[in-house]
Amino acid sequence: MDRWTGKVAVVTGASSGIGLAAVKELVKAGMIVVGLARRAERVEALKSDLPEDSRDRLHAVKCDITKEEDILNSFKWIEDKLGGVDVLINNAGVAVGETNLIAAGNTETIRKTLDTNVVGLVLCTREAYQSMKKQSFDGHIVHINSVAGHKVPPLPGYNIYSASKFAVTAITETLRQELRAEGTKIKVTSISPGAVDTELLSPQFKEAGIPTLEAGDIADAIIYVLSTPPRVQVHELTIKPVGEGF
Repeated sequence: MDRWTGKVAVVTGASSGIGLAAVKELVKAGMIVVGLARRAERVEALKSDLPEDSRDRLHAVKCDITKEEDILNSFKWIEDKLGGVDVLINNAGVAVGETNLIAAGNTETIRKTLDTNVVGLVLCTREAYQSMKKQSFDGHIVHINSVAGHKVPPLPGYNIYSASKFAVTAITETLRQELRAEGTKIKVTSISPGAVDTELLSPQFKEAGIPTLEAGDIADAIIYVLSTPPRVQVHELTIKPVGEGF
């Protein structure tokens, strides 16, 4: 991780779960970290849990990634204040287990899922790439995907969630090809966890006794893929809890 010391990492959906765990580990690794979140105050509050000499390396920025204006303003702030983006962790996501695809009146849920999990991810990726290009820096873009982005699990009510994560799988490969065509050595990685015990986890998982991962397990995976040598690109990393049946 030495090459990342003092570099800028942006984490979306940083106020809880995997995002919050990633913020902690990246700060610990010596990076300057910008946590984007609708609940930016929760990211700001994290400073009290950090060693005093590292608190000034954490910045909380209010951002709803379903709103392009928020994304543009956030990345402009990062460029103006910190010089640009070196690492992007596309973590923000929603998993709404309430309605089926064919249920009446589910339009809002469908749009929210796609706007967050797909459109927001692509727009943040675009802005991060433009920043890396401007700096002539070969950074790293990490997408927090899901095992549901490779196989549709039998989970009633998850609507278009799996389709949104299948899109992330395709976007990861599309981005790899585009970055290669541009002649850059910017890396892109998809990390696909099984069920993770966070605020997004549906109660049906616990009720059914389905094994889960912890947010810290995924944060550790982020550190791993970032710590690989420049010649190594971990394209897809799948992490399942022991005993998962999907």
